[in-house]
Amino acid sequence: MKTKIRFWMPAILFALFSVFLTNCKEKEEEPLPEVEQLENDTSFTDTRDGNVYKKIKIGNQIWMAENLRYLPSVVGSGTGSETTPYYYVYGYNGTNVSVAKETENYKTYGVLYNWPAACTSCPEGWHLPTDADWIELETYLANNGYNYDGSEGGDRMKIAKAMASTNGWISSSEVGTPGNTDYPEYRNKSGFTALPGGYRYMTGRLYDIGNAGRWWTTNMAYSTTAWLRIIVSDYSNVFRGEDNLSLGLSVRCVKNK
Repeated sequence: MKTKIRFWMPAILFALFSVFLTNCKEKEEEPLPEVEQLENDTSFTDTRDGNVYKKIKIGNQIWMAENLRYLPSVVGSGTGSETTPYYYVYGYNGTNVSVAKETENYKTYGVLYNWPAACTSCPEGWHLPTDADWIELETYLANNGYNYDGSEGGDRMKIAKAMASTNGWISSSEVGTPGNTDYPEYRNKSGFTALPGGYRYMTGRLYDIGNAGRWWTTNMAYSTTAWLRIIVSDYSNVFRGEDNLSLGLSVRCVKNK
């Protein structure tokens, strides 16, 4: 199945239009002391469920180096909404959280969240990244030696290999892509370890596991869509696009500054 990619408006139009949109309403709270005590240089524990996550410092940001696995409830992929929070595990169609957590897809790829669920799912002290958070990450990587060919600049056009995990991707012959083993010194050079966890489309169908990963931002693009990032096995760039709020996508949290 060919990956669906919806491209972005020109930056000026987006800036003018975005002032009329409502973004995620996240709680603005300081990290709890007990959460801080459970952190070290490379990992932290989510006290809500005991999940331990690797983390990585990239530039001035600290990112999760794994997909979020917070799962307070679960539904099958046939259930969807643009307004009600829903949580999915790729390939699991039941409603039993304990059973869902035992699946390999949960353990490997984490949870797929519709946008309302993604907005409130990051643990205390962390937040769903804004579009600006992603741009900061991408700009840092492109300008600091993470393009697959050693060049600098070029926005997000050559950084996918440096962000993607070194395994799990469908093989590709395209140069400098996550699915190609070329330029081995640049494979996951950033430590971000992006995973091809697939996604839930608005029709309820599941697509792209092994081929692509998609991650939400907090920012709406239109009244029923939000900005996201996509990494695909056979593309060297990171895509910035927008899609419907009912989609089930992965989540990476970034630490509050």
